[in-house]
Amino acid sequence: MIEPVVVESAAVSAVVLCVHAALWNQHSWCAVALLVQAFYVQRKWDRLLRSDGAVFQFRPAANSGVVPASLVMPLLGLVLRAQCASAGQVHLERFSMVLTVSGMVLALFLSLIALGVTRPVPGDACAAAGLSAAAVAYAAKQTLTVSEVIEVLEVLLIFVYLSLIVLYLLPRCFTPGEALLVVGAVSLALNQLIKRSLSRTEAEPGDPLHYLLPVLAVGSLLLGVLFALLFRFMESETWASSLFFHTVSAVLALGVLAPWLSLFIGRHPVTWLWDFVTLDPRRPGMVAYWAVLCAVAAAVVLLQNRRRRAGSKKQRASTTTRKYFHVIAVATFVPGLLYDRRLLHVASAGCLAVFLFLEYVRYFRIRPLGPALRRLFTLFLDERDSGPLILTHVYLLLGMALPVWLSPAACKLGAGGLAPYAGVLAVGVGDAVAAVFGSALGEVRWPGTEKTVEGTATSVLAQIAGVAVLLIFDGGVDLNGAYLWIAASVTLVAVLEAYTAQIDNLLLPLYLLILFML
Repeated sequence: MIEPVVVESAAVSAVVLCVHAALWNQHSWCAVALLVQAFYVQRKWDRLLRSDGAVFQFRPAANSGVVPASLVMPLLGLVLRAQCASAGQVHLERFSMVLTVSGMVLALFLSLIALGVTRPVPGDACAAAGLSAAAVAYAAKQTLTVSEVIEVLEVLLIFVYLSLIVLYLLPRCFTPGEALLVVGAVSLALNQLIKRSLSRTEAEPGDPLHYLLPVLAVGSLLLGVLFALLFRFMESETWASSLFFHTVSAVLALGVLAPWLSLFIGRHPVTWLWDFVTLDPRRPGMVAYWAVLCAVAAAVVLLQNRRRRAGSKKQRASTTTRKYFHVIAVATFVPGLLYDRRLLHVASAGCLAVFLFLEYVRYFRIRPLGPALRRLFTLFLDERDSGPLILTHVYLLLGMALPVWLSPAACKLGAGGLAPYAGVLAVGVGDAVAAVFGSALGEVRWPGTEKTVEGTATSVLAQIAGVAVLLIFDGGVDLNGAYLWIAASVTLVAVLEAYTAQIDNLLLPLYLLILFML
């Protein structure tokens, strides 16, 4: 029987070859070499995890995920570079090259760790890693300036320190691949913010949408690291500690993050946000609509917990119940994508910061909401929430929002017109339909997995139907005859969903986004 990890690697290989065939440059050849070495190194990481030989505690019941995670940032950088080059956006094109090389360097660093602690030292994996490193170094020398090479090394340095902190403070929350993807993205964003803060002048203020998400995301994550360190030396469940938590959070938000953001946008963030929402007469109505959906989501949580207290023996909500939130997420994102993507960008970035803050409140049992959130969220735990944090809802938000945040304005033609909808299709429609129909009607299982063929087939059909609906309501989507490519992309990502053991809410939208932008 073919192992699931082999099929997962084959699906990723198909995406890599598609990108290489479409773009065909030095960096695309490096992506092929990186794929080969990641396949060899993943076996070493998997062996380390099975034998408990890893230094940190990673998420159990999952493989290392090195292959799918190692290729996300490089492939995303390659397609973004092509889009920005066709649109004449030189600055973003250079950033995309830094993103590509940074992703490759971080993946090689992860491989180096696995090879360094494996005994006996695997000769084939070392040879593949060496050849891949040589290819990446040669491509970087040919395409990057000295300052950009230094920038890549700075990202690597930040990644090393953040990885040590995050993996120590949050055991069993990530696989090695997930840690590479999450911490790598945060390291890149933090380095960009530091670089732009130091080089900031009194010139024309930047677009707030370029800075709001990085500042909120990096600030929220650093806030969590700070409190995780502090609460190792003090009790967090008392009222005094809760007052301390809220006070420090307010001081950091108003005294650090707000001035930091105002440095980039040239005005106070609160006044800018007020004008941004109120000066357009349609936006208050959209915000009110989203508030109603938030109330519906809260009602679902309260109702399901009341049923459990009424005598139900279920300790966890069913798959169908958890997918209610996918439906709510689709109802949230689709109107924003159709009518006001800038407002959706701002709202989803703010929602990410709120989700992370509430998770800190729950995790540290901060009064008055901490104990209640811990009790209410227990019912909705996913099998992948094996660590101290509950990240399922955060990953759902990220899966829906990442294509919105990452899709450049250059995505106008062909399948690229669907790029911002990649999260809605892959997570909101495909993953939800596959889970519901697979658990209810599925009988034939994919070899080596619990996923069903029926679930995957209905997922593909549902996403194709979703594309047809988008063609009706969004006049900006013009597939230009790329129907076969859309069907092939959706099918390939659905197969990846059936075989991956990683967080599919995070991986699937990114791979579908990469394919849509080719």
